[in-house]
Amino acid sequence: MSLEKNIMDHMKEAMKAKDTVALEALRAIKSAIILAKTEAGAGDELSADDEIKMLQRLVKQRKDSAAIYNEQGRADLAEPELAQVAVIEKFLPAQLSEAEVEAVVAKIIAANGFAGMGAMGQVMGLASKELAGQTDGKTISTIVKKLLA
Repeated sequence: MSLEKNIMDHMKEAMKAKDTVALEALRAIKSAIILAKTEAGAGDELSADDEIKMLQRLVKQRKDSAAIYNEQGRADLAEPELAQVAVIEKFLPAQLSEAEVEAVVAKIIAANGFAGMGAMGQVMGLASKELAGQTDGKTISTIVKKLLA
């Protein structure tokens, strides 16, 4: 089932349940899908990779907003953002734990003989490709820095 159809089905359920938080998150996903499909040079369908990147971008935006709200002491605004994150993450593949990500990054470093912070860009590139959709870039970056230091 395509992501767009899946989102539409969940939107109907959220409307029936009068779940405004889920509905708002689902509408944001639908809007992002429509924008991606109408961009110049875009085809009729989004690839699975494009869908995952789009969903990760939406999650990151909401987490960043929640962090800013929390810094400013506005927990009342941060809570809905984090609730939307939970709804959007349901459509992402299962996320790896930090230990699993660390094992993959360590394998990449060992297999290619990387050493020192100068190799961070190369390790990040390989790790990002291998772990696409399974974790966020910030987690990968933190682990790469730790292992190369």
